[in-house]
Amino acid sequence: MIDAEGYLIVGGVAAGITLVTTPLVRLVCVARGWVVPPDERRVHQRPTPTMGGIAMFLGFLGAMFVAWRMDRFTELFSTSEPWGVVLAAALIFAVGLRDDVRPLSPPAKVVGMVLSGLALSIAGVTMFYFRIPFLDVVVLPSDLVPLVTVLWLMGMANAINLIDGLDGLAAGIVAIASGAFFLFGQRMGSLGVLAQPNIGPLIAVIVLGMCLGFLPHNVNPARIFMGDSGALLLGVLMAASTSVVGGRVDPNVAASGQTYFFFAPLVIPLVILGVPVLDTFLAVLRRAIRRQKLTAPDKGHLHHRLMALGHGQRRSVLILWLWTLILSCFVLYPAYTGQGDAVVPLGIAALALALYTVLHPEVRRARDDA
Repeated sequence: MIDAEGYLIVGGVAAGITLVTTPLVRLVCVARGWVVPPDERRVHQRPTPTMGGIAMFLGFLGAMFVAWRMDRFTELFSTSEPWGVVLAAALIFAVGLRDDVRPLSPPAKVVGMVLSGLALSIAGVTMFYFRIPFLDVVVLPSDLVPLVTVLWLMGMANAINLIDGLDGLAAGIVAIASGAFFLFGQRMGSLGVLAQPNIGPLIAVIVLGMCLGFLPHNVNPARIFMGDSGALLLGVLMAASTSVVGGRVDPNVAASGQTYFFFAPLVIPLVILGVPVLDTFLAVLRRAIRRQKLTAPDKGHLHHRLMALGHGQRRSVLILWLWTLILSCFVLYPAYTGQGDAVVPLGIAALALALYTVLHPEVRRARDDA
């Protein structure tokens, strides 16, 4: 198992490169006129450069290069998986960058996600099996692996892209989630229940570094946005990391594990990323009820609802960061202590219900009518 020092070095490289290159990218964006003007749907008050994803992608490439040259990661880089992640990241980054310069049609974005997912599948960056909570183990047939990989990637990428609506929101949520998932992957590895070598923890710590390096430039008032190039990139990397950890925990061990999350490890990323996952679910439901296109923009996302309840940008972002941290703790506490079997599923349900209740638009209407 790779020691923590190696991961910290790689994560630090990702953070350092992203932190240093973001101001340079901002200057280029301003010079080329690649800025996002304010409008009725967006909440920022001044034209703001986009394409911060360029700096994040440079941080990712630099960190992967350093890991490749380190002896600690030799076994991992002897497989095709790291190269598959690099190719998938490059494909989706190119799609996002093109969309930042000149908006792409939704079908074109979908094609890019499919190609990125196929790159992961061909390189073997896929889940092998997963356990449906309280039911049985599902072993993925080889002919379904590409489809499941593409769908998982599309879900993650769209969830992060949709939540990227306030300064620092997406970067902070993904930073917390990737840090939590890195710790969970390390815990599973130390217990000997995770198939090795596993690229999941490495990708998670690189994503953590990318987000930490970008956040100083992106918190309110943001000097630059990550754009689709950054949001889609984060989505693909989180999809890769979560699938090779959640989908490769030994199901026989998981069946007799000490905690709920041993029993259903693929549930973990859905819990840790509960805020963007819930936001995506509500967005799809909302647009289906209104018979709108899935790509139709609106101001019904979780962060918009918080602001409608009277919270400002910074407080809304902090609230959603805290929800992500709480959900992450619900995962990590039982995984590290072996306690809390009955509390965790009930706690997740209670948190989801509380989040929905507090953010439901009817709350605001009721207060206005009172």
